[in-house]
Amino acid sequence: MDTKKLSLHHIIKAPKVATEKAPVIILFHGYGSNEEDLFSFAAELPENLFVVSARAPRDLQPYGYSWYDIHYTATEKISNDEQALESRDLVATFIDEVVTNYPVDASNVTLLGFSQGTILSYAVAFTYPEKVKNVVALSGYLNHKLFEVSNDKDYSHMNFYCSHGSVDQVIPVDAARLITPFMEANSLNHVYEEYPVGHGVAPQNFYSFKAWLEKLM
Repeated sequence: MDTKKLSLHHIIKAPKVATEKAPVIILFHGYGSNEEDLFSFAAELPENLFVVSARAPRDLQPYGYSWYDIHYTATEKISNDEQALESRDLVATFIDEVVTNYPVDASNVTLLGFSQGTILSYAVAFTYPEKVKNVVALSGYLNHKLFEVSNDKDYSHMNFYCSHGSVDQVIPVDAARLITPFMEANSLNHVYEEYPVGHGVAPQNFYSFKAWLEKLM
């Protein structure tokens, strides 16, 4: 199947058995990476999934892409939230384009993010819950400046798989450990797991979220 020209550059993998409307998973890479990164395990994902891996819109030098800029000072890391909000809404539009242009089920959309891609996936899911069914959130955290939970929106259908490395030096695990209290306070379906790794995805982590996905497909 040919890749369509949409608002975000992306690559695709169709399911092994073609169906009229396949469940779709959209992958969002981390800061400084590209669409090939997470796509490297596309062949190992559940075979019925239509896989779309998106490239972030902002060029970095000397290589790679980002969803928004990050500035480092001597004492802290500062995210450009204005750019992040732009990317959040760009992703929402991209989801609409994907379900319009590919043979996928608009009611069965999974977002999978790593690091900055996870932060963005949370923001999209909570801002546009009608577009998202599941979120696989790897090595990220909740940036509450990018979304608000509203009583006017229904989040009850969404499922979250959240995981983090217990020795992550890029995003400390303490930030990720705030996810469960937030999910429980808002009665959201979620799983939270930790693995003895740094800023990455351990094999056991991959097999765990794959099994979680298979139960929901």
